[in-house]
Amino acid sequence: LTPECSSYLNADKVLVSGFSCPRAGGDARAVFCCGFQDVKYCCDDPHSFFPYEHSYMWWLSVGALVGLSIAAVVLFAFIITVCVLCYLFISTKPRSKLDTGLSLQTA
Repeated sequence: LTPECSSYLNADKVLVSGFSCPRAGGDARAVFCCGFQDVKYCCDDPHSFFPYEHSYMWWLSVGALVGLSIAAVVLFAFIITVCVLCYLFISTKPRSKLDTGLSLQTA
């Protein structure tokens, strides 16, 4: 990573001119150019991916947990339903063998 952020087109297709890091009036420790093709910013961690506060990632994690929880409940309900249906099928099966109408006789 370099301390120079080249110009780029942002998400609104507006050209943002290049700049050097650290920026004037910004954090003096932010000496790296970070970001993506449509958003660039100065940062102090060259492995940083998001220019947002950690709360952004927190809400992303909460959303993922809620989605996984709903999926787990649906899967659990499906398994319980299958077990109940199997039990009902087995318990309502006739106990005696079917009468074929033929009686076995010894010769």
